[in-house]
Amino acid sequence: MTVTLEPVRSRSFAFILGSPRGGGNTETLARYAAEGLPPDATGSWLSLSELTLPARPAGPLPDGAEKVLLDATLDSTDIVVASPLHWYSVSAATKLYLDYWARWAGLPDLGFRERMRGKNLWAVTAYARGDDTDTEPLTGMLRRTAGYLGMEWRGALLARAHREGDLEADPAALARAAAFFDGTH
Repeated sequence: MTVTLEPVRSRSFAFILGSPRGGGNTETLARYAAEGLPPDATGSWLSLSELTLPARPAGPLPDGAEKVLLDATLDSTDIVVASPLHWYSVSAATKLYLDYWARWAGLPDLGFRERMRGKNLWAVTAYARGDDTDTEPLTGMLRRTAGYLGMEWRGALLARAHREGDLEADPAALARAAAFFDGTH
């Protein structure tokens, strides 16, 4: 008997950066974590401050920044939402990106829900004050989104960092980041 094995697909990570400014603590934390990706994994970095989505879609089919984000979302095996904590949830740009998921799910020929099933969803966030319990609305929303779409919720990498350089002064946060994508977090 001959058994044909499917080739193992390397993982592809889409890092969706939801901060209104580049290089902030959340992005820095995500980049530290990305250093621990499996060697055969690929990654793309998309900044929602650079790929501006209109509040309402302009046409019936995705184009422009929307198409770039849609393609990155569908072409990846792993989606990493890297959003700073804003009023106990994701940033406004990140929320708008996730609102577009509902639009894409409503496009009949796209098969968005079916194509999202089985993907991994991760979160990375830095917060300025409080403690990890303040991130529960953010992580709860993303966890429920993953469940709704049949995705695997892989967890959240959290760190308290108010000013530039706070992460580098927190060896425990850097250790969590280094192990985040290897399944030991």
